[in-house]
Amino acid sequence: MPIVKSHYNPPLIFKNGHFSTIHSGLYRNVSGVYQKRERITLSDQDFLDLDWSYAAYHKNVSKLIIILHGLEGNAQRSYIKGTAKIFNRNGYDAIGINLRSCSGEPNRLYRAYNAGASEDLREVIEYILTNYPQYSHIVLKGFSMGGNLLLKYLGEPIRVPKEVKAAIAISVPCQLEGSLKQMGRVENYMYNRMFVKSLREKLVDKHSAFPSLIKLEDIKNANSMLRIDNLYTSKAHGYKDAADYYKKCSSKQFIPNIKIPTLLISAKNDSFLSKSCYPIEEAEQNENFYFEMPKYGGHVGFFNRGDVYYTEKRAFDFATLA
Repeated sequence: MPIVKSHYNPPLIFKNGHFSTIHSGLYRNVSGVYQKRERITLSDQDFLDLDWSYAAYHKNVSKLIIILHGLEGNAQRSYIKGTAKIFNRNGYDAIGINLRSCSGEPNRLYRAYNAGASEDLREVIEYILTNYPQYSHIVLKGFSMGGNLLLKYLGEPIRVPKEVKAAIAISVPCQLEGSLKQMGRVENYMYNRMFVKSLREKLVDKHSAFPSLIKLEDIKNANSMLRIDNLYTSKAHGYKDAADYYKKCSSKQFIPNIKIPTLLISAKNDSFLSKSCYPIEEAEQNENFYFEMPKYGGHVGFFNRGDVYYTEKRAFDFATLA
């Protein structure tokens, strides 16, 4: 589809991309969403924790939204709860997936999560369809790295179940190597160090559980995202190295094959995204893929007055029309 015109125009201070990113990530608080956790066992005997919240004042609910967080996030993040809240208000149950190692408890295997682990999303959807057959209308939403995973899933050769009606992705690094290089810029130093610190702490946990597979000295030397991906992310998930991981898991190459209505929203002032992360040509050539590029919003920002952020309202409206 042609590029979707955006009408997002936030208050002046939120036109600063960094302010929008930081405010949403650190200071936003979403109340009124009550989550109930369910642990499911995957085919490789690892586990995922699903955090459910339920439609308010609705019975016989047949609609469900499944939400994926970003790098080092979890299902308690404000952007997950904000999405769940608007959908719960309007007759949807919601699941926030905590990706492997992100629910507050280390996962069982040496592997964890990555930007291309679409097999885990596929297993969750299969689990829902088998164990909760009342859900005949499923919407998917992914943020940042989780959005990359989602778009990859939608464009892979394996058929998407007919119950999945629409998808929305926010602030997605569709070209992983380009985003990695962008994150290395001086303006992103604070974010980059935060991610590296968090990931290295998890690698120390991996060393404690699997001392023969990863060494503390190597973790100490893994002082960048690229080095972490070369040391662990790629090797633990079956890729040759970081470059191989980025090449095979970047979602941009899968967008032409998406066959259900899908909306991507990425701000032009998102400091996490390189020019290669904006799939303009792919959107123009796929009638199922809608791409909106607001001038403002930062990375998973998109502040709006009130308790519903811009991309949350857009996601619900898109799901309703799909």
